[in-house]
Amino acid sequence: MRQRRYGYEDDVAYASFEPPAAPRSSRRAVVVGVVLVALILVPLVVDRVSTARVESGTAKAFQQGMDTHKRPEVHVRGFPVLTQLVSGTLRHVDITAHDIPADGSARPLPVSRLDLALDGLSQSYDDTAALARSAEATAYLSYTDVSRVIGLEVSQGTRPGRINASLPLPLGSEVTVTATVSAVPNNRVAFKDFELMGGAAPTSQALLDKIFEKPIQLRNIPEGLHLRSVTPTASGLSARFSGTSVTFHASGGSQGTSTQEDSSSA
Repeated sequence: MRQRRYGYEDDVAYASFEPPAAPRSSRRAVVVGVVLVALILVPLVVDRVSTARVESGTAKAFQQGMDTHKRPEVHVRGFPVLTQLVSGTLRHVDITAHDIPADGSARPLPVSRLDLALDGLSQSYDDTAALARSAEATAYLSYTDVSRVIGLEVSQGTRPGRINASLPLPLGSEVTVTATVSAVPNNRVAFKDFELMGGAAPTSQALLDKIFEKPIQLRNIPEGLHLRSVTPTASGLSARFSGTSVTFHASGGSQGTSTQEDSSSA
């Protein structure tokens, strides 16, 4: 009886199974995709690097010009920034600076914080200043600094637009004074419309007139910004500015603040 054979016959050929080659059109699509990604990412990276450099340079120049201890925060708005740099004008720049001193004054009132919104910022022809086509700003003045300048303890009043101040009287007593706060020309803050509370002595009015005789000059404000309003808040005075052709000097501080503190009053 014939014995059955198991296994594979020697003459049986098995074809090797290799994956089919990728179509040329697929490879081209991958290459095109890589190129497109590079064309998008490279300009984006270059633009971000340029933005970081101009923000750092602007912050450094502002710190030197305004003599702040801490470098301000600078944000250049709009994309792409690189084309703005090529044109020589940045469309919009936001700057937040802290603790701006007010040297060179008999009654210096520092700015606790200054928020600036600048439109059309460019360098001057001699690179010694930066010029903004227009700008708006808000300066915050702490009650601690205002009290030191005035010589009375100042706080927010109970009525809108007014502050309270504690006026010392003879024999250790004191009276509360309430007054309005307003903006007057040459970037000055004035206190008016005094009201004495608690049965003050007749001499108190004359003392108040002497204390508040001259408005407080706000110094180290960029040239071209004009004080529009002053509003008492819980922590201090909020002073709002606006202006055109606003100038920031690269060194030596702002040169546009009026020095007529002792001239005309409101």
